Amino acid sequence: MGENANNLHRKLASMAHNLPTKEPKRRPGELLPGGVKDIPTLIKEGLDPIHAVYVFMQNLTSHFAEGVSQLPEMKTWARAVGKAEDEYMPSGPPMSPLTGSYFWMWAFYDLGIGKSTDTLAQCQIASNDVIMMNSHQLDAAKKMERSRMGIYEHIGRDGPHIRPKELITNDNFTCHCPTGYVGKKGELWYVRLLPPLEPEHAIYWVAMTTPYILIDTSKTDWVTFLKRTLLHCDGSNDRTRLHNLLKCGLEPDYWNEFVFQAYHHHQQDAIFLAGIPDLKSSLPHA
Repeated sequence: MGENANNLHRKLASMAHNLPTKEPKRRPGELLPGGVKDIPTLIKEGLDPIHAVYVFMQNLTSHFAEGVSQLPEMKTWARAVGKAEDEYMPSGPPMSPLTGSYFWMWAFYDLGIGKSTDTLAQCQIASNDVIMMNSHQLDAAKKMERSRMGIYEHIGRDGPHIRPKELITNDNFTCHCPTGYVGKKGELWYVRLLPPLEPEHAIYWVAMTTPYILIDTSKTDWVTFLKRTLLHCDGSNDRTRLHNLLKCGLEPDYWNEFVFQAYHHHQQDAIFLAGIPDLKSSLPHA
């Protein structure tokens, strides 16, 4: 638990006497506090079951964020998110190339509070003895907090699922893409993958952001960029440095700025980006 998470935990613990100790009774399908839909409702609306759990948890984190963002302990986080929201207007094309799913996953799970590495999600997890997520919710929250964006080569299909292979690590995945975009072999994707929740029942990952398809650049271009940029990242090996680069960037808005400047065009189920982050002449809107 970092200093920010510790301070928020103390504040919430001091306020815990005002919190309910029992789950309120409600009718099936009735919205939870904060307007959050439960998992069965999301599945009935057509979401894949694993995707439904992660959507539910992101909405739960959003509700937590709304509550704590007013506290002095979270003032720095709220100010940074508000500034980024004003700058990038994350509503998806044509208003902005930053989608809501991309932006809020970054704000909740990647953005450090001030100069620390504490994220809002870490604060939520650290305060669980107060807010009392159940064990399944806590497990999903931890998986989401550990997640990051990644750059993958599309190497084919496995039935309805996509088979991405990450650049640098060469890790292979099988994933469900909720937007319905299936792409084609050889494409490069910039996307956030979340792991299976119950591997004994389902082994596929879930693409939690609308896929950004990297065009007008080659796999070699991106591998070369990543290798030279990893030299500026902390970590004992390339895997750790890659994680830090893709989760935190060289500065907090590093990847937001890339998406904003690299926007090329979009369709309903995917967004297309051109260029390399540190080659400004290659970015359409640099």
